[in-house]
Amino acid sequence: MDDQNKNMILATVLSFAVLLAWYVGGPMVFPQWFPDPAQMTAAAPEGAVVLPEAATEQATPSISSETGAALKLAARATIDTPKLEGSISALGGRIDDLSLKTYRETIAEGSPNVKLLMPLDEANPYYAVFGWLAGKGLAAEDTPSATTLWTIAPGAKLTVETPVSMTWDNGKGLVFTRTISVDEDFLFSIKDAVQNNSATEARLAPYGIIARHGLPKLQNIYVVHEGMVRRTDGITEEVKYSNLAALPVDENEQLPAEVIEATTDGWIGFTDHYWMTTLIPEQGKPYKSIVKYVPQSDIYQSEVRQPVFAVAPGASAETTTRLFAGAKEWATIGDYENKPGLIASLFGAKVDPARVAIPGFIDSIDWGWFYFLTKPIFGVLHWLHGLLGNMGLAIIGLTFFLKLLVLPLAYKSYVSMARMKELQPEMEALKERCGEDKARMQKEMMALYKEKKVNPAAGCLPILIQIPIFFSLYKVIFVTIELRHTPFFGWLNDLSAPDSSSLFNLFGLLPWGAPAAGTLLALIFIGVLPILLGISMWLQQKLNPAPADPVQQQIFAWMPFIFMFMLGSFASGLVVYWITNNTITFAQQYLIMRSHGHTPDIFGNILAGFKKKPVVVADKAKKK
Repeated sequence: MDDQNKNMILATVLSFAVLLAWYVGGPMVFPQWFPDPAQMTAAAPEGAVVLPEAATEQATPSISSETGAALKLAARATIDTPKLEGSISALGGRIDDLSLKTYRETIAEGSPNVKLLMPLDEANPYYAVFGWLAGKGLAAEDTPSATTLWTIAPGAKLTVETPVSMTWDNGKGLVFTRTISVDEDFLFSIKDAVQNNSATEARLAPYGIIARHGLPKLQNIYVVHEGMVRRTDGITEEVKYSNLAALPVDENEQLPAEVIEATTDGWIGFTDHYWMTTLIPEQGKPYKSIVKYVPQSDIYQSEVRQPVFAVAPGASAETTTRLFAGAKEWATIGDYENKPGLIASLFGAKVDPARVAIPGFIDSIDWGWFYFLTKPIFGVLHWLHGLLGNMGLAIIGLTFFLKLLVLPLAYKSYVSMARMKELQPEMEALKERCGEDKARMQKEMMALYKEKKVNPAAGCLPILIQIPIFFSLYKVIFVTIELRHTPFFGWLNDLSAPDSSSLFNLFGLLPWGAPAAGTLLALIFIGVLPILLGISMWLQQKLNPAPADPVQQQIFAWMPFIFMFMLGSFASGLVVYWITNNTITFAQQYLIMRSHGHTPDIFGNILAGFKKKPVVVADKAKKK
């Protein structure tokens, strides 16, 4: 078999294997790429003394006693920022009504904004609450919880410039104040303060909870992680909802739970395909990172629980917990992790010096197995998008960049294949000379390769390198929100979705709609991009004559069509990449082969494919 044909078959098999493995593989727990080595000592809130938890009889926060009726009667403060809208309930001071102004459910005109957090009286409640646990000497009702009715000023409105404050007096000398602020993106700061006006020391501990009632609607594919995501002391971890429900019962929580003692940094929350809610405690201080499932109420919970501390009579103390609730935008999350405003400032945005870095926050985006490739690939794609102003053009530009990166290796590969063609006459003579002596033939073949300085395996290297690049780019296109609902041109109005055109209505010329995505008709009646992909693969084949073996001929004849239909349901951004990659590869191979005196007879190879093959009649007498 011709070595170029071998490489083409190898590329097909490996690519199909990668795609298959992608769908049957599972999410993994991966280490930080650049873990933060800083070891910071714990510090108590001002005016407080940290106490050993065992000496305080600390309780467990509970939200099981909440009622929707009480929620409806409670006052609310409005949320209104450039990217967020919603409200905060005085019941528990919970953030339970939040929509994203800059994202819509679909690309259809008039589609509603994406709603991220929902109160108890809506389907699948999803919210964040904050409170204090009572230590030794205090009863549970002496500290604010998820059902505490806070006092909020009438008409209170949370904006980027104006925080919202609420108070609660337990009637026994403890006065609690909560101040909620928000930045121009998706980060809330919840500052909880307590003033001890009693005659005795108060022991208590602050906590934050993200509660999700019921299992959300899931993508149910392994490309996207949906469930709990957290960082604890430099390690990022992902756990699916099904695994959360199967956690062993913790003896202290009395529920399926996992409790981790964090010492330096971290965060915890829930992530969807494009959205996330995350609790971020004060970094550099110890805390408990808790995830648990409440089977009686079908509630998934993420918690941060800070150490118990004592507030002396006449003293006060305060602590701050941050809540990220919004879209997993690369630049925004990157700014939260890195020097505040660093990435945003590169694109002309205003820098907020008050931001505090969140270590490892960029890994809340599911970068996948090849995160060491996925991260830089997306960084280049994001830069090209800012430069070109069109994500489809950015994907094409990225393809050129990646091909340029591996050009030295590709050149060596194509040169090796051209030299292999030059050796074909000598190889045929070698076969005739060795006959059936395969050992001798192999030995003399290796000697010939060595003499002519030809590496027969060199042609496989570009293919092997291209597979993880393709794998990583697929992850980028499918997971990152920057491609969601992003148009290219014409009918290509969402690069994260399959090509919306269809043979079924002759690409919009006939007066009926295309088949619904995911149906059998949609699989059969593919769009323009998959057809262009098939054509680009077919033309790439025609750089070489068809193999003499009839079986190999059939494989090559059907290969473009198999890929054409197989990738018809893939994100159109990925198909744009593959078409561009095939076109560049075609041009590279053509020019290199021509420079070595082997100009491909493309039209001759195409015509040869349409010629009628002679029928070979078996010689029965010879068989006998």
